[in-house]
Amino acid sequence: MILRRSTAMLHSFSLSTTTPKLLSHFTPSFFLSTSALSPRIRIWLNQSYSRRTRAFSSAVVTASSPKNTGTDTFFAEDTVSWQSLGLSDRISQALSNAGFNRPSLVQAACMPSILSGKDVVIAAETGSGKTYGYLVPLIDKLYGARHDADNDLEKATVSSRTFSIVLCPNVLLCEQVVRMATDLSGDDGRPLLRVAAVCGRQGWPVNEPDVIVSTPVALLNSIDPKNHHRSDFIRAVKYVVFDEADMLLSGGFENHVIRLIHMLRFDEKLLSRVNKAGSENPVELSSDSVSHFDFEGEEDMQNESISEAEEMSEGDVDAEDLMEETQTLPVKRKDWRRVRKNYERSKQYIFVAATLPVNGKKTAGAVLKKMFPDASWVSGSYLHQHNPRLKEKWIEVTTDNQVDALIEAVKQFGSKASDHGAGVSRTMVFGNTVEAVEAVANILQRAGIECYRYHTGLSLAERAESLDDFRAKGGIFVCTDAAARGVDIPNVSHVIQADFATSAVDFLHRVGRTARAGQFGVVTSLYNESNRDLVNAIRAAGKLGQSVEAAFSRKRSFRNKLKKRAGSNKAGHISTAELMV
Repeated sequence: MILRRSTAMLHSFSLSTTTPKLLSHFTPSFFLSTSALSPRIRIWLNQSYSRRTRAFSSAVVTASSPKNTGTDTFFAEDTVSWQSLGLSDRISQALSNAGFNRPSLVQAACMPSILSGKDVVIAAETGSGKTYGYLVPLIDKLYGARHDADNDLEKATVSSRTFSIVLCPNVLLCEQVVRMATDLSGDDGRPLLRVAAVCGRQGWPVNEPDVIVSTPVALLNSIDPKNHHRSDFIRAVKYVVFDEADMLLSGGFENHVIRLIHMLRFDEKLLSRVNKAGSENPVELSSDSVSHFDFEGEEDMQNESISEAEEMSEGDVDAEDLMEETQTLPVKRKDWRRVRKNYERSKQYIFVAATLPVNGKKTAGAVLKKMFPDASWVSGSYLHQHNPRLKEKWIEVTTDNQVDALIEAVKQFGSKASDHGAGVSRTMVFGNTVEAVEAVANILQRAGIECYRYHTGLSLAERAESLDDFRAKGGIFVCTDAAARGVDIPNVSHVIQADFATSAVDFLHRVGRTARAGQFGVVTSLYNESNRDLVNAIRAAGKLGQSVEAAFSRKRSFRNKLKKRAGSNKAGHISTAELMV
């Protein structure tokens, strides 16, 4: 919707009386040069200058306000406490010190399973408390193990050191997880554990941490065959978390993630074989044995895909890309394949996602069910569904009125960027591309509405600064879907889709930026004819109280947008997604 449209709009639209002559100073080259556009679009733009202003006539349908209270859909019952879930007194006190007095429904459901050592899949709606849902029990286990080792000199060896890794799709999420983990502190104000990010410009930490948070690529680079961290990593990691698991198990991440899973599970099986070979006591792998991994052959593994991995059962890992033998015990490829499920588990895997479709063999949920059939699944009450704490507005726009609709939607909640108290208002406005975000931001600024920009075209430092300012001061935050996943910004009261999401998955992540942690929120979605089928499918599921995923067949993927209406491709039709910046 918000792509390549501004040059026409900036000259052809007369906005409402509240913003007279708003865009009168824009030039045709503003945002995007018309020379970069197709001849057809340039002709349309030239013709549009002489168009007369049309009346603002958006079709608005507003959902009724939710009747549920925030605590009914977010917090566990009053009788459920941190201690009752199996957490230690120390971690329970740390949670209270951080202001968390009660667990959420999702936290109450997943923490006992994680504490038990089972593999766990947490599939729950955004804002349900998933991050602390996995962080808290892991910190509790790691702190307890470290405390026990410190009190027992015989156990306090390098080989007994254990730690957790948390994999996230980007640096922003890594830093957020680190910040949340370090917020849990003891009575002395010091974090309970050492937590470090290994991503971006941050290399391997000098002081060995208890929790490493990294992106898949950064972690693989850090455990490169030529890097001495590899063997220690393979030997000591005991807990592995995949945050935003549906993203990590698809697209450009999948090969790296599958490679890591192969490495970790191979280590488990190798340790099991060593222990079953006749050792009187369970032993840890030595650095020498681990160092014999045939990592040079792993280039082939990078070409693996989830479609191949889905055919594997719990133990079907191909050893050709890993290792033929170790110093402690010869392991031939045929012997390796015979191990399959019959091995002693020594690592715990946790997968976390706000959207985790299971329809179809290649979806992330289906792959996890195949690869980890014994995992415990924890599903949120509103997974893939409309949050009852959300008030939704649906506005169908045309190429002639979408700027008016956008500005009116933004002004409904105002911009209190200068406020620092409880009255701070926060609005997130989504565009589908970097160009769209820049265009929306400039349109708003010309209307006298200050805003922050956030997209991949900005440096990490610039993005971090915008995010910090938005958290502290409130206001308008114009962004791409880079800010739609996992970013925890408290008290976002309003989400606007200036560009409608290109898939149901993206839609759910966007609207999940508001109505978080038991709060209420409003979502205003602007859409046009080209989005209508996708919008109708999402709205129909909401009216029936069904999962949005149920509205999509296996052939018409939940992750991919519905095909445009037949008429949208007719000669002479240009969607607003192609015309508006």
